[in-house]
Amino acid sequence: MSPIRPQSAALRTVVSFRPLPAPLNRPIRLAVLISGGGTTLANLMAKIRERKLDAEIRIVIASRPDCGGISRATGLGLACEVISRKAFCSVDEFSSAIFAQCRLAEVDLVICGGFLALIKIPPEFSGRIMNIHPALIPAFSGKGFHGHFVHEAVLRRGAKVSGCTVHFVDEEYDHGPIILQRTVPVLDDDTPDELAARVFESECDALPEAIRMFASGQLEIDGSRVRTVTV
Repeated sequence: MSPIRPQSAALRTVVSFRPLPAPLNRPIRLAVLISGGGTTLANLMAKIRERKLDAEIRIVIASRPDCGGISRATGLGLACEVISRKAFCSVDEFSSAIFAQCRLAEVDLVICGGFLALIKIPPEFSGRIMNIHPALIPAFSGKGFHGHFVHEAVLRRGAKVSGCTVHFVDEEYDHGPIILQRTVPVLDDDTPDELAARVFESECDALPEAIRMFASGQLEIDGSRVRTVTV
């Protein structure tokens, strides 16, 4: 789930724009925002080391000092900053601190990897933040649908397929323009943990693919849609 509420004029008022108008022709520089165990972070680092993703993780930012992803980040040799939501009086101040670090790190793209804190996004980061959600938006998405709550809801409803969605972030929970989706079957005897593991396998390929598409300059945001363009 992405609980991010940006002040993103571009996503609201521009009919069509390309967040990256030309291929980077170098490793894309990433910031990864975390609030939990950092499994998405670990997957991205694995893809980079396997040379399946031409990227560099410049900085990891944790919204809580006790999240397990901090030790995972430091164990991977990554720079990690703890910017605790509780240390700030307002969302604006908290957000300013986060994006100040992103600017210092000169990142091209911000990845929400299980990041659960509300932030406001400066205009220059419009179309430059991706989230991965463990269900097929718009189903099983929105406020409260994160972690195991998503998979429990899928099983309660009796859905036959689930999967993951990679999307750009806008001012609503799990609402921004969808970049790509991947499906997985829901089995009759699934437990939430078993379904979560199957969905995460799909996430491990979907997010790197979306990052590669962004870095190649192929993505164009057209209202609520993302189109793939020839570069």
